[in-house]
Amino acid sequence: ENSVTAGIVSAKQRDTGDYLPFIQTDVAINPGNSGGPLINMRGEVVGINSQIYSRSGGFMGISFAIPIDEAIRVSEQLRSPAGRVSRGRIGVQIDQVTKDVAESIGLGKPQGALVRSGETGSPTDKAGVEAGDIITRFDGKVIERANDLPRMVGNTKPGSKATVTVFRRGGAKELGVTIAEFEAEKPVKRVAEKEAEKPKGSVAAQSVGLVVSDINDAQKKELRIKGGVKVETVAEAAARAGIREGDIIVAIGNTEVSSVREFDAVIAKVDKTKPVPVLLRRGELASYLLIRPARG
Repeated sequence: ENSVTAGIVSAKQRDTGDYLPFIQTDVAINPGNSGGPLINMRGEVVGINSQIYSRSGGFMGISFAIPIDEAIRVSEQLRSPAGRVSRGRIGVQIDQVTKDVAESIGLGKPQGALVRSGETGSPTDKAGVEAGDIITRFDGKVIERANDLPRMVGNTKPGSKATVTVFRRGGAKELGVTIAEFEAEKPVKRVAEKEAEKPKGSVAAQSVGLVVSDINDAQKKELRIKGGVKVETVAEAAARAGIREGDIIVAIGNTEVSSVREFDAVIAKVDKTKPVPVLLRRGELASYLLIRPARG
């Protein structure tokens, strides 16, 4: 028998960890009636009922529907001569930009996608996107949240060209990328971790609780970075910020550091009454951490 349930839309573009910006409703969906249409008050199909949020296996008042434009896009690809769904990819691992980080580096507001790492030979690697960049626009479209980026890229035809706007060291930069095709379970070539000879350390500004040392050309090449200093010892404010021994500090705020001397000079000039933004590399991943110096 046919059945109808009713409810309201409680959110749009709800993220569940994949490419689809789901419509969230309180329409009752149970095993057997998922896959049916979500219809508005005008009788228009606006989505395809897909899944529920549940801890027990039964309906708990939250359900999700695939937006109809996304469903149509997939349907058209399946009915094309290729007979399959293809999605674009640019080969970056991303994270959300927090309010504190955005303010401390002059971004203005928390938006965009922080590039934590990039695949060797990927479209973004070839375009010059670096770990630590914040992608703020894709093909002219503003990226409000990090999860907007994979959706935009996924809906872009593989082989087509697009532009990405990145925020780097206080300024915007436009780069051209050629979209690659997403392949499930694609093996990724990553930078290997090797034990290198420990360089001679030098004490950095004691106010941030760090001892850093210079890194050699071989380490820079292996990590695919132009400069930076290696964290040898962590204490006090730096430890509270989450910095670890072995991290590579690439920049303080929007100023790059390539040596211990440069690091000390930059640290000496920063305003110690405010959080100090540090861009670092941990293995192949980049992160912004905020050091809050202790006040005497």
